[in-house]
Amino acid sequence: QVQLVESGGGSVQAGNSLRVSCAASGDIYTMGWFRQAPGKDREFVAAIRWISGTRFHADSVRGRFTISRDRAKNTLYLQMNNLKPEDTAVYYCAAVPNYSPTYNASSGYDYWGQGTQVTVSS
Repeated sequence: QVQLVESGGGSVQAGNSLRVSCAASGDIYTMGWFRQAPGKDREFVAAIRWISGTRFHADSVRGRFTISRDRAKNTLYLQMNNLKPEDTAVYYCAAVPNYSPTYNASSGYDYWGQGTQVTVSS
């Protein structure tokens, strides 16, 4: 059974950095980060293949955000640099026990964490 727990969210000023984490358990092969702001759809942020480390980033965050994982710690990370107010959202980690070809869509994942709030002020 896969379980995911996010942590590391908080409030920062624009231009600063934040790193959120997701502690995982169970068999996983693909993991991703999504975010959702109030009144908006859940948005793909980044994904990673657990074994190979191959990474994918949404155009909106490429160059600022970096997804990574520590296999020994069974932990997923999202390093967020040069944060902008529009990055404000609840950030969720997700996992699926296969090499999902739809890693950039919420429908491609079977398990979700509870989310962690990230707030960026001007």
